[in-house]
Amino acid sequence: MTKYFDIAKESFVGYYNYLINEILNPHWGNYFYWLIAISLIFFFIEILLPWRKKQALFRRDFWLDTFYMFFNFFLFSLIGYNAISNVAVTFFNDNLKAIGIDNLTFFHVEEFPFWSQLLILFLVRDFIQYFIHRLLHKVPFLWNFHKVHHSVKEMGFAAHLRFHWMETVVYRTLEYIPLALIGFGIDDFILVHLFTLTWGHFNHSNTNISLGVFKYIFNNPKMHIWHHSKEIPNKTGVNFGLTLSLWDYLFKTDYIPSDGKNIELGFDDDDVFPQDFIGQEIYPLSKK
Repeated sequence: MTKYFDIAKESFVGYYNYLINEILNPHWGNYFYWLIAISLIFFFIEILLPWRKKQALFRRDFWLDTFYMFFNFFLFSLIGYNAISNVAVTFFNDNLKAIGIDNLTFFHVEEFPFWSQLLILFLVRDFIQYFIHRLLHKVPFLWNFHKVHHSVKEMGFAAHLRFHWMETVVYRTLEYIPLALIGFGIDDFILVHLFTLTWGHFNHSNTNISLGVFKYIFNNPKMHIWHHSKEIPNKTGVNFGLTLSLWDYLFKTDYIPSDGKNIELGFDDDDVFPQDFIGQEIYPLSKK
């Protein structure tokens, strides 16, 4: 037990020092300033190429979503997630060793060319996340947490990272074993993280950018807007792909009946859903 307590303490201190260093020392691998830079790029794209021209630049809940971006990207790890996840991974690996399994690696992806490692990580992770996203809609317990993300009433890039912290726990937990089987850690490869961050901002942005035939491969605002539609034929959701729309077309969950520029967003009874951060964080915990 002392071992796990020490890991937790070291994780708190280590992440605090990491975050302070990231803020004070900008560098090319710096998540803190990449988040700011990517967000500013889409802020100006929404000015130059707006899809909904009448939507205010500082739309409804813009500042709440901005807070969510920094909370989910940094503060959540600082106040506990980093420590808890490190303890959980160590505990899991210790139990594997107790039954004679040193690690879960099925094959060594690090022996592949670097470009192929990036591609494999991206494809496998996005594929797993597609099905996790479907679970968030299908399982009532998980849907209560996912409602935070679907409480967005006006779409913009910052809505990308408005989600309950429990989603981070669910995604990372269910990703861990499949990625470990092919030799990846959860935090491998900043390039993949930055690409998916950028595309997530794009999917949620108020931008009028057409992908042409690539819309059948990559998610985009005109597809993702229907995922947030209040009125859809399938109550368990549509258009689940995070970065790739490919999975939706393959598994027949795609749905773009028309131009969704001005459709109503949200879910049933969202008029009584909390509008503040604390209320949204507490809401799922108050539901059976």
